[in-house]
Amino acid sequence: MPARRRSGASTPARRWAPRRSCRRTTPGGEHRGHGRHRRGQQRPPPAAAGRRRQRVPAADALYPHATTDADGRPLDGGPPYVLHFDAGNTPPVDGFWSLTMMNERQFFVGNPLNRYAIGDRSNMRTNPDGSLDIYVQHADPGPDREADRLPAPAGNFNVFLRLYWPHSPALTGEWTPPALQRTS
Repeated sequence: MPARRRSGASTPARRWAPRRSCRRTTPGGEHRGHGRHRRGQQRPPPAAAGRRRQRVPAADALYPHATTDADGRPLDGGPPYVLHFDAGNTPPVDGFWSLTMMNERQFFVGNPLNRYAIGDRSNMRTNPDGSLDIYVQHADPGPDREADRLPAPAGNFNVFLRLYWPHSPALTGEWTPPALQRTS
């Protein structure tokens, strides 16, 4: 089972960064195996006082979580939103990534498309400049945008960007997901 990592809500002032501690590490820095890390990898011992760690621990998965839009307003199904990735700036992973819709109680949201997540394996269309837009909205955006739409409920919701086998920039905070932009 992959290690689950979360971070705070998406606000302009916050950066989504993973929690890098493991509760199964002894005070001496030894890792007590529990099967959640890649085989053969151990968490490094705590850094000595005043010294920084030189390597980033590997992670099987990273789950940045957003409950607000770019302006800090709670996400709800009234206005449409867009999640825009610049060309070449989609989530850096060796596995795959997806954006998953949840209601305020962290359950999947039923919808007429039976689409609960959208990601790099969803046959989305890129823009002419190579960028990618994901439309997150309750109302139907029309046939041109349907392939790139993640249906939202009428009420409050939140999203998880799931990254499997994330690269180091995602783990260190060098790469952060863009915020959802309200489009109307």
